[in-house]
Amino acid sequence: MPTYISLINFTQKGAEAIKDGPKRLEAAKQRFRDAGAELKAFYLVTGQYDAVSIVEAPNDEVVAKLALGTATLGFVRSQTCRAFAEDDYKKIVASL
Repeated sequence: MPTYISLINFTQKGAEAIKDGPKRLEAAKQRFRDAGAELKAFYLVTGQYDAVSIVEAPNDEVVAKLALGTATLGFVRSQTCRAFAEDDYKKIVASL
């Protein structure tokens, strides 16, 4: 399955309710499973973003639906990009 990386920022609402964040993360994992995707990793980070997640999903449409659905809850904003593993990178470069 394709891999996606999301760069996440907490909204004001998310920051104010941060103690409930672990419960929301578990609920998100279930939403992802229900959609046929998997939240492979979640990291709290320092710097420009508050968190980073790594997701495997069957296609772009599923990950877009999940990102939009998560955004509607109002706790986070995210930027999501498709990630290519090293083997994929090598195949892409070899075809140039």
